[in-house]
Amino acid sequence: MTRLSPARLAPGDVVRVGGAGLRTRPARALLSALGVAIGIAAMVAVVGISSSSQAELDRRLAALGTNLLTVAPGQTLLGQQATLPASAEPMIDRIAPVTAVAAIGRVESARVYRTDRIPKAETNGLVVLAARLTLPSTVGATVRAGTWLNAATARYPAAVLGAAAAARLGIGRPSPLTSLLVGSARFTVVGVLDPIPLAPELDAAVLVGWDVATTTLGFDGHPTTVYLRCQDQQVEAVRAVLAATANPSAPGTVAVSRPSDLLAARRAAGETLTALLLGLGCVALLVGGVGVANTMVISVLERRGEIGLRRALGATRGQIRLQFLTESLLLSALGGAGGVLLGVAVTAGYAGYQGWPSVVPAWATVGALAATALIGGAAGLYPAVRAARLSPTEALAAP
Repeated sequence: MTRLSPARLAPGDVVRVGGAGLRTRPARALLSALGVAIGIAAMVAVVGISSSSQAELDRRLAALGTNLLTVAPGQTLLGQQATLPASAEPMIDRIAPVTAVAAIGRVESARVYRTDRIPKAETNGLVVLAARLTLPSTVGATVRAGTWLNAATARYPAAVLGAAAAARLGIGRPSPLTSLLVGSARFTVVGVLDPIPLAPELDAAVLVGWDVATTTLGFDGHPTTVYLRCQDQQVEAVRAVLAATANPSAPGTVAVSRPSDLLAARRAAGETLTALLLGLGCVALLVGGVGVANTMVISVLERRGEIGLRRALGATRGQIRLQFLTESLLLSALGGAGGVLLGVAVTAGYAGYQGWPSVVPAWATVGALAATALIGGAAGLYPAVRAARLSPTEALAAP
């Protein structure tokens, strides 16, 4: 007697049979897929926005350079504020790999007011800094309006405003008629700077020439910060000798730093926040998976008649199990594909709004789709096994 074997389902038949439940209940399938889509979109968008932010930071660092170093006074052994000698800037300039150097000095006694009618206590948090003419080229500053100081204006009462200082004083564009009260003297505003990422302390400053600060504002000539650039391959070597060069008699009172390190630390903090947001995205994805599992369980209960009929016509337990597992995977794949597209769209929109390059790593999309498959398989496994265990008579007798 010839023993009959059950027919095998072709891959196309598996997909067609598995998608039957989605076609017959589109609203329920859409809502279940939406839960998965939200979780996937959250994960892709978080990774994409974080990657776009890092790409923008890397672009800015590449444009500004990571070879900028700063020298500032530290503290003495007694805990008092130290000072840099007046010779610190020319001494640093003698280091062979140094390509540019500029100093600023804080004028402690000078305060800035728009007019003499402003109360003395309302200083707007602005500081007055004596600046060398090479400062913009050294720190990467650009003039938004007007002009920078030159050999002539550095000896006369002329001032350049940092971006924040201009905003606080309500000055958009300089002109010969725009002046400030700096100390007890009137200074004409000749320029306004753009924000300076590697030297943000200059944004809230009123910058005047070194000579006029000494003759008019009582500046003592001691620099409070020296900025320098050196050859890229010599950064660490220069950094090692800066303290002893700036103040040979007390190198321990000199603080040396690299501003780009601060930006790197901010990026590390951003990566920590990204990890936290990814965790929230995983929670949302888990909730979506629970929704898929709930949909599949209800689908098995509602379609017991269909299961019984298929079993009576010769479908095996394995084929029933494969049918419902495929349906769960298709449902999750629908949500995953929609979530990836939504996450990419959110990333592109936010990056475009911020003026960043839009970056979505390939591993994020591949990982999202893999997570979708994992969620779909896990969510559909129990309902598929439960459907396969139903006997034909039990399934057909169900109301």
